[in-house]
Amino acid sequence: MKLLIIALVCLQLSDAFHRVPLYKGKSARDTLREKGLLDDFLREHHSDPCAKFDGLTGVASLSSTEPMINYLDMSYYGVISIGNPPQSFTVIFDTGSSNLWVPSVYCNEAACSNHNRFDPQSSSTYRSNNRRVSIQYGTGSMTGILGYDTLRVSDITIHSQELGLSVTEPGGFFNHVKFDGILGMGYQSLSAEGATTVLHNMIAQQVISEPLFSVYLTREDGESGSEIIFGGVDPSHYQGPINWVPVTHQAYWQIEIQRVTVNGQVVACSEGCPAIVDTGTSLLVGPSNAITNIQQAVGATPSSYGMYTINCNDLSSMPDVVFTINGYDFPLPAPAYALKSNYYGQVTCMSGFSESNSYLWILGDVFIGEYYSIFDRGNNRVGLAKAV
Repeated sequence: MKLLIIALVCLQLSDAFHRVPLYKGKSARDTLREKGLLDDFLREHHSDPCAKFDGLTGVASLSSTEPMINYLDMSYYGVISIGNPPQSFTVIFDTGSSNLWVPSVYCNEAACSNHNRFDPQSSSTYRSNNRRVSIQYGTGSMTGILGYDTLRVSDITIHSQELGLSVTEPGGFFNHVKFDGILGMGYQSLSAEGATTVLHNMIAQQVISEPLFSVYLTREDGESGSEIIFGGVDPSHYQGPINWVPVTHQAYWQIEIQRVTVNGQVVACSEGCPAIVDTGTSLLVGPSNAITNIQQAVGATPSSYGMYTINCNDLSSMPDVVFTINGYDFPLPAPAYALKSNYYGQVTCMSGFSESNSYLWILGDVFIGEYYSIFDRGNNRVGLAKAV
């Protein structure tokens, strides 16, 4: 999660921030259960874990689907539980980081007290390893201790999963988010303190038959249907071929962009540039000069907080921004890169492109929402297909 939901702080001041239910202080699963919606929600999104068509081998495989809540098109999170008896948490399944951590009872900051906190003394299977951990994200950070306990994700049970328990969450950013913690899905080499990743344990403990996972993100605020599938692929979420792209560096899910074009003209990456496919970043982020070129090419205008606005009435006539990756073209149409919000009854559109000081591009949720993404650890590649 190189940049975690960088526009969320800007949106939190608007009425749009309250357009969907807030799951503060309890898990999404508990809230749905209280409203009598849990059975319908799971029936719609929770597939049979022992008979999921994986779309790659053409056979049934051991896989499991975890539904995710779409919050303002800015974050996607699902439910996990830790310990025995289970303690429930909502987490971002983040391909831009590799550690699992949740708030703990050892943390008394507002960022922790506003969320569910793990109590290791209430779990019969928790054990500490007496090590400390510190993780810095693009926005937000945590410090804490490492331990081991049973992790349950959907219908998957992982034993002795290493996890972080936050003691501090400096900066106040996590005070405002609607999820409790983060479950990193990056490579082992990216993990702080070398903590064993959840994906590594899924493969090692053979709870999934294919060493991969796939992500489908809806792009309508509050719309159901977003999901992550561990060990499989759902062909109903994409059309056309899966275009496979090799991972160029095994830390983030890093790939190479060959060029970025608008109306046939190269506007960025003329000599290629590295990029990561990151479910933990809301926008599509790139170096300042390159993003400025894209904003100008699509007709976006500068606004506050370093963001750009788009005229919502112009979407039908605005050009695609085309990313060429491994010889394949992945166009982003205007409705994909224009983020709509409703502020006091007035619909506005914000550009989904954002600048950073890093040389590394981040293909965040703006891109993943348009392209069903498969993260194949067994073959060290990313599959991209047109989402439907």
